[in-house]
Amino acid sequence: MDTAHTTWQPPLIWRAALLLARGLVGLLARLEVTGDVPTHLRHGPLVLTANHISPFDPLVMAAACQTRGVAPRIMATAGLFRAPVLGAAMRHAGHIRVDRGTSAVHQALDNAATAVARGSVILIYPEGRIGLDPGLWPERGKTGAARLALACGAPVVPVAQWGSHEVLPYQAPRGMLRGIARSLWRRPVIRVHFGTPVDLGETAAANPGAARRATDRIIDALTDTLAPLRPDEPDRPRHVDPGRPTDLSRTHRRRSD
Repeated sequence: MDTAHTTWQPPLIWRAALLLARGLVGLLARLEVTGDVPTHLRHGPLVLTANHISPFDPLVMAAACQTRGVAPRIMATAGLFRAPVLGAAMRHAGHIRVDRGTSAVHQALDNAATAVARGSVILIYPEGRIGLDPGLWPERGKTGAARLALACGAPVVPVAQWGSHEVLPYQAPRGMLRGIARSLWRRPVIRVHFGTPVDLGETAAANPGAARRATDRIIDALTDTLAPLRPDEPDRPRHVDPGRPTDLSRTHRRRSD
């Protein structure tokens, strides 16, 4: 992987946004970050994979990464890039647009692969959506993160988070003000843990079933990384969001191999 002459550097607007995210999360919750990213991987090439439980997750992940000296480029839904001010800021910060449900979705993986090859850290939610598992455990993942890592030969670090679902409701912006007011009063604990790099067990995305098997390993690693963050909530979360639907069709089942 040749990165010597094209290594990406996070622009000032993104470094400032990371600091702002840390301040905002600290205002609404008590953030506890454990684990770390190996020093030689903090500036890429690297793929960070995180579980997705709340609309508040991107701010939490930005704050947690800032504490570890990591400035990841985020693969985010196209709707954010269409917002008048936010969209321009995200483009300038180097984040990667994902047009879900369209033929252009493959372009996002190509763009991410190019970014990783140039030495970037990419943050991706392998579930592809805010999870709807009733226990808020990671769902069966989409294969994008695995295909990206296999194509680039980049290491994958799982990042588990717990507690962000207590800040913003699933249906935000509906109910957002109520959630923020409650969090300002209670300041729930949000835990984030950077796990150990995942052994994908594969060497090439072209091998039959490689991306699916590697994806299952990533979700297994996320589940294992998340479990210690919620020892007193092994089955269902204490905080129940009545506006969050449930969906068992994507329940993840651990691989036996």
